[in-house]
Amino acid sequence: MNIRLNGSEKTLKEFSSISALLQDLSLNPKTVVVELNTEIIQPGSYDEQTLTENDSVEIIRFVGGG
Repeated sequence: MNIRLNGSEKTLKEFSSISALLQDLSLNPKTVVVELNTEIIQPGSYDEQTLTENDSVEIIRFVGGG
C-alpha cells in the first residue's frame, strides 16, 4: 500500500494503523501530532485508525530546546 508521508511517497504493509506507522518510524506517539487527510487524529485513536491506499499523512514532532 502506498501513502504520502510528509510529502514523500512511502510503501507500507497492508492494513497498517497510525500506531504501526509510528512504531515503524521509531517515533514516540506522545511526542508527535498526526494529521490524516487534513484532519488531526487524536492520540487515543492511533490504534484504531487504519491507513488506506493514497492516504496523506503529516507527522509533526515536538522538539525541545533552549
